[in-house]
Amino acid sequence: MHAAVPPPPSPVFLPWGPSHLAVLAITVLGAVALVVIGRRAGVRTVRVTGLVLAGVLVLMTAGYQISAFDPAHPWLTLPLQLSDLAPYAAAYAVVSGRPWAYALTYYWGLTLSVQALLTPALGGGDFPAPSFLVFFTDHVLVVWIAVLLTWGMRRRPTWHDYRFALAATVVWAAPTQVVNALSGANYGYLDHKPETASLLNLLGPWPWYLLVEAVLVVGIWALITLPWQRSTGTRPAGSGRSWWPRPRSSSRSAVSPTAPAPPPPESPPRSRRGPSA
Repeated sequence: MHAAVPPPPSPVFLPWGPSHLAVLAITVLGAVALVVIGRRAGVRTVRVTGLVLAGVLVLMTAGYQISAFDPAHPWLTLPLQLSDLAPYAAAYAVVSGRPWAYALTYYWGLTLSVQALLTPALGGGDFPAPSFLVFFTDHVLVVWIAVLLTWGMRRRPTWHDYRFALAATVVWAAPTQVVNALSGANYGYLDHKPETASLLNLLGPWPWYLLVEAVLVVGIWALITLPWQRSTGTRPAGSGRSWWPRPRSSSRSAVSPTAPAPPPPESPPRSRRGPSA
């Protein structure tokens, strides 16, 4: 009898290898297609497209986070990375149209998710390993939703959105660092750099790279806000095409603001009495 031949080892992901380049090409082509859909298709088609992206994103993210959670090491398998939270913000931005959700999708998606796509901290297997599929699906769909909302639906980030995204990121970082200190985890790479090649390698040693990273985030997010403010002036965010229902005004209380007010009723003439005898 012949000995059983062991299965070949699964290939290890190689940054800037064929599978990585294919993902980047799909990301760019999909983003262009979503801009065209957002601007030329009907509102129903755009809404269905956004809802499909949001549904796939939430199902894949939540499913992987549940399966990856290890009760034996709960503090090390919590969904506390920004990439764990960005999919839910993006999906909620599609479903609700809330400005705060769009702000997180725009700033996190078009900078942090793009950076993760270019320099992925992925030490698992190559395509079609589950870690590969979930990692790139999460980041690509967040970027696509940000593109669909901004260039397809013509939503516009404001300085208020900019300040909110910065504040939300600080609110995330503070308790996350506490969890890192108590558990020995490294959520957000706040305690040390990832094992794989990353842009953080260019920013100096810990903890100085955190300061440089914060300065870069403040500056880059301001730069990707400024063009929209110059092009729209005082135009509010989200004033372009929208698929979210607007509140209906009651027909009973609807009064045209320019309609003239009705004249007051005339008082009846007073009767004059002659001089009493």
